[in-house]
Amino acid sequence: MRVHGVIALVLIAGSLTALDGQSTISPRARQLHDRAIVIDTHVDTTQRLIFEPSFQLASRHRDGSIDVPRMRDGGLDAIFFSIWMDGSITGPPAVAAALKQIEAVHDAVSRQPWDLSLAMTAADIRRAAAAHKIAVLMGVEGGHMLNEDLDVLRDFAARGVRYLTLTHSRNTPWADSSGDTAVHDGLAPFGQDVVRELNRLGVMVDVSHVSDATFVDVLEVTRAPVLASHSSVRAIANSPRNMTDEMLRALAKNGGVVMINYAASFLSEEFRVAYGNSDWQTRIQASNKACGADEACAILAGQRLNHDAMRTGRLPMVSWQRIVDHIDHAVRVAGIDHVGLGSDFDGATMPLGMEDASKLPLITDALLRKGYSDRDVLKILGGNLLRVMEQVERVASTR
Repeated sequence: MRVHGVIALVLIAGSLTALDGQSTISPRARQLHDRAIVIDTHVDTTQRLIFEPSFQLASRHRDGSIDVPRMRDGGLDAIFFSIWMDGSITGPPAVAAALKQIEAVHDAVSRQPWDLSLAMTAADIRRAAAAHKIAVLMGVEGGHMLNEDLDVLRDFAARGVRYLTLTHSRNTPWADSSGDTAVHDGLAPFGQDVVRELNRLGVMVDVSHVSDATFVDVLEVTRAPVLASHSSVRAIANSPRNMTDEMLRALAKNGGVVMINYAASFLSEEFRVAYGNSDWQTRIQASNKACGADEACAILAGQRLNHDAMRTGRLPMVSWQRIVDHIDHAVRVAGIDHVGLGSDFDGATMPLGMEDASKLPLITDALLRKGYSDRDVLKILGGNLLRVMEQVERVASTR
């Protein structure tokens, strides 16, 4: 090995050591984190409930990001399980698959009533926190699961779904996605009806994954604050999944909240470009193919591949501290009342040092070190999301 190669490996090893900051968390940060209601608006652990019959939330796992022991370690008080499937699945099969996932979340809660509590409202989250339980909520990640039927939306809401992501990575027949070629120039008429019905039901309108034009149309139609359940900022990482400064300012004017996504490809422009390289995508596709239809297997295999590549220098290394960079930028543009946390745990490659929910106190400590007040940190950790939920609920009660 050449000398410069040895030096590079030493530097990487030193950087990795620095990523483990748990021992450096201040007593003030730990106390504040324990006092907060910490909320994560997006995890994909539902796929493990569906595809891994042996997976139990009660048990501590060595892989993935979410289970009750690690949520307890990280002080996570409320969590939104994503109801997700690829946008190529539509019509009645998509509705049936969504209902199966919703039932799996209900079953997981019923098996651990001493740890978990199904929540429908902001008040339910507060009650669960007071009882030292973890509040469990759900979001449907993609309007392709509605089968263009508002009765399906009403059924989802009745079963506990508290937000609808209008699109996933493909357009629906009524809304454009950020991951597809525009065909509607935003929201079609039925999409406007969906937004109005979400307002009436007291379910949050989620603008993560939608195109910029769809985002603009949503803000013109909605009468309630909106949610971006797992989006970071485009000024730092130029992904169409992230929000521009103009969008952040419009979101703030609406009263909504952007929940920062921890996925490495949305945090780092360097990682996003390298990850999108055709050679690396070929490796990812081969990894996915080995898992067949098992989505949980594909996600975990991709995480292992990408983390190993970051540690060995084959992909740019992304530290958990980039999460704080995105939070800080969003706060400066949108304001302290409009930023929160939406990890994408168990659905994407996490930055090094934030591999699972046990690491969450690092964010609290970092924000305090940057000069954020206790009050402001409490807002970011969960207060802002609770405020949006309460406002959405009030709008519904007046309609």
